[in-house]
Amino acid sequence: MNLFNRFLCFLLFLLSFHSTQLSAHAVVTEHSLSVGVVNTHQMSQVKLNFNSSVEVGLSQIFLVRTGDIEEALPLKAGNTHGVVLVDMPALDAGKYALHYRIFAADGHLTDDIIHFTVQP
Repeated sequence: MNLFNRFLCFLLFLLSFHSTQLSAHAVVTEHSLSVGVVNTHQMSQVKLNFNSSVEVGLSQIFLVRTGDIEEALPLKAGNTHGVVLVDMPALDAGKYALHYRIFAADGHLTDDIIHFTVQP
């Protein structure tokens, strides 16, 4: 193998390693909707734990109601790295979702949905 081919192989190796390091996204590792109950007609707060730091000022979270009606919700950083707190309005019984667009501190965007039910 000549020197140029060795250099290309080494460069490809470095690029493959580097790209795996940059492909991190902010993924929800747990959320309070999975362990708690959202009570009808009461404001509440949802806690989302992400696997990386989050740029809260660049992120958005929407409440999705029946008919795919989205309402932007206020969010703020929690006390620990990767935690986002979402203020929820008082809700009637029914099926809902949280649609989030979260920017990780490394600049990657995660766009996902968490479904939940408010029991009567």
